[in-house]
Amino acid sequence: MMSEPKRLHPISALANFFKQLKELIIPILLFVVVGNSEGLIQMYITLGIIFLILISGILTWLRFTYRIEEGELRIESGLIVRKKRYIPFERIQSLDLSEGILQRPFGLVKMTVETAGSGTGAEAVLTAISKEDASRIQEALSQAKNGVLDEDEPQEEKRATVIYQIKPSELLLLSSTSGGVGVVISAVVAFMFQFAEVIPFEKVYKELEAVITSSLIFISMLVFLCFVLAWVIALIGSVLKYANFTVKKTEEDLIITRGLLEKKQLTIPLHRIQALRITENIIRQPIGYASVFIDSAGGSLKDTENARVMLLPIIKKKQIDAILSNCLSEYQLDGKFTPAPTRALKRYLLRGFLISIPISAALIYFFQPWGYLGLAFVLVALLFSYLQYKAAGWNLKEHQVILRFRGISKNTVYLRKNRIQSLTMSESHFQKKRHLATIQAMAMSGSGATGGKVVDLTTEDVLRLYKWYSYSDVSNEEQMP
Repeated sequence: MMSEPKRLHPISALANFFKQLKELIIPILLFVVVGNSEGLIQMYITLGIIFLILISGILTWLRFTYRIEEGELRIESGLIVRKKRYIPFERIQSLDLSEGILQRPFGLVKMTVETAGSGTGAEAVLTAISKEDASRIQEALSQAKNGVLDEDEPQEEKRATVIYQIKPSELLLLSSTSGGVGVVISAVVAFMFQFAEVIPFEKVYKELEAVITSSLIFISMLVFLCFVLAWVIALIGSVLKYANFTVKKTEEDLIITRGLLEKKQLTIPLHRIQALRITENIIRQPIGYASVFIDSAGGSLKDTENARVMLLPIIKKKQIDAILSNCLSEYQLDGKFTPAPTRALKRYLLRGFLISIPISAALIYFFQPWGYLGLAFVLVALLFSYLQYKAAGWNLKEHQVILRFRGISKNTVYLRKNRIQSLTMSESHFQKKRHLATIQAMAMSGSGATGGKVVDLTTEDVLRLYKWYSYSDVSNEEQMP
């Protein structure tokens, strides 16, 4: 079965071309815009570079083959130096599929091979293969995992149960509250800075200066329209990314599919899940919605998407327990949290005050008289510190610790005892005076480490957590004393 070397679909040559062109697009544009040569020569050189990139893409496709042989996925590639990569099936953690704009019209998929220890990215990528070949590779992997030696022996198809499918109303709410506006604006600003030396910003500013300074309404409307445009772009991007979001469960895996233009499929082995995380951003929390993530050991340092996977993109918080009980029943989501003590509130507020005062002072000094509005930043920082204090808490179940804390969003992290790599207790000189301490629990994931940290709990509570982890057999998950 697939023992003869096979090439990828010819569309892979085009994919290679676009990938290399994307990496070189900024240098090419800069050469075209600021080059000192005559226009015709510049055009010939640019077309020559693009032609060489196209030829390179075609040769890369011609020299790339893959096959299955002796329980391994064998890949050979390389234009000048021939590279042979043999990947045993027992090392493969997951085979993730996606259908991009290039693959979908031809009924093809892109397969990403993830292995244990692939710390510099995916172990291998098959850019364009048929769905039939993808199914054969998945079947061969399944047979190897189940100890089936005969590749021709039929295997019972795994039954997959749908445990979640996003609704149109949820997709719209997800896209509207995703916070993608900031990402879009940041991307535009970063792109503009790439051409800071080319675009005559100073001239543009001078031409607009008279209009802007004489019309506060104009600049207000311009800023508003920019934010609306950024929101619409972020909305469309989120809809395309998360449309048809579906979660299925088999005996051994969670299978997540999503996407409209580019359809992606991620397979997460259940035994590789290291932690569960519920996140509530500042927009969704007041209306009772949250997102659920799982941290997996199957990703890589550069492929953080496979390390932290969005399991439920948006869901009413009160519905999470009912849904996860069908796929992650070992995690217990109910229970009352023990909050940070009242005496910790002063420390939370003090930290917010000390951080905000220098910023506010700088605004007042450099931007008078409008800089005095920077005093409002102090109030915002104090309010945020209070919210951090209210979020801080913990809970213990027999074999599970739950830590709750706030960054920009409120996070609740669930860690099984046998997944925790380290649990650290720390206390500063000032914490000791108030009998407070900090607890941090970490588990390993594909992105390095995952977990949570709660600041300024009572020393008694932190000691209890520390003893729960330290004085019991983690591998056997003994009961908490």
